Amino acid sequence: MRLRGYGAPMERPRPLNRRVVLKRRPEGLLLNADVELIHDTAPELGEGEALLRIMYLGMDATVRTWLNRGEGYLPAVEIGETVRCSAVGRVIETRSDKFAVGDLAYTLGGWAEYCVIRDDVFTTPLPPDTDLPAMMSVFGATGLTAYLGITEIGRAQPDETVVVSAAAGATGSLAGQIAKILGCRVVGIVGTDDKARFITEELGFDAAINHRTDDVAAALAEHCPERIDVYFDNVGGPVLDAVLGHIARGARIVLCGAISVYNEQRKQPGPANYLNLISRRARMEGFIAMDHWARFDEIMTALRTWVDSGQLRHVECFYDGLDHAVDALNALFTGQNTGKVILRP
Repeated sequence: MRLRGYGAPMERPRPLNRRVVLKRRPEGLLLNADVELIHDTAPELGEGEALLRIMYLGMDATVRTWLNRGEGYLPAVEIGETVRCSAVGRVIETRSDKFAVGDLAYTLGGWAEYCVIRDDVFTTPLPPDTDLPAMMSVFGATGLTAYLGITEIGRAQPDETVVVSAAAGATGSLAGQIAKILGCRVVGIVGTDDKARFITEELGFDAAINHRTDDVAAALAEHCPERIDVYFDNVGGPVLDAVLGHIARGARIVLCGAISVYNEQRKQPGPANYLNLISRRARMEGFIAMDHWARFDEIMTALRTWVDSGQLRHVECFYDGLDHAVDALNALFTGQNTGKVILRP
């Protein structure tokens, strides 16, 4: 036994770490029985790694797709692995020249209290005065996705008609506001009357459609008399089909997500109105924000200018505790959220 102060220093005990791991592949909405909250110690660090104490976790619909078996733009989460999602936090230990103790970072982490970060495409150092909830809701992947979808994939132009589905959600609410900033007429599709009032009265959308109570096709004809030039799609399914039935010549369909089908067990049929892409000389394109990560600083500067000027609003919906992680994720599919769902572990 060595006494403190003599010989080799005593090793500091590893921090205790709670994390949520995948227990079985979900069928439909994620259940608490599909995951397990376990207690272990924070990972040991290798050379070039740092330990991040997670402060906020960002819930995105794509998290649900990573729990399915099959290929995607990232590998599926394996049974026994921590459920993956975006995270921000503070470095508490480091073996990296890129990260010092006390640094803030944005990363692809998981449902846990701690995660290991490296100097790679998945991790971005943050200034010490960063508003971390805003980082999750507008200045991270969510804002990047909305900006790219509207400005570059959709190429929205002044006086065009833009339709956004899941328009009160994290990405949709930003996409619609960015289209308004560009001078477009914007119609949002939502799931409740309260959300319809929110996007029109507080975010400045020109009109709203409640897909649960309105005839979507008839409402699109009413609110988009010149047809639809750009559609930012977050939901897929029947809503996408209805929009395809009312697109303008040269329309751009931006495929961001398909939240209406992520919990389905069988592959859904394609939209019946897809032939309008031919007759209307339109384009439908999917994209992943991660492919454009090299432009992070440039795009965040534009978003920050709009936020600071009051043109771009962001809203957060908070959940507390890893034992509420399943509820936080499912809020995206049940429509219980407005804005970005954030979990404080």
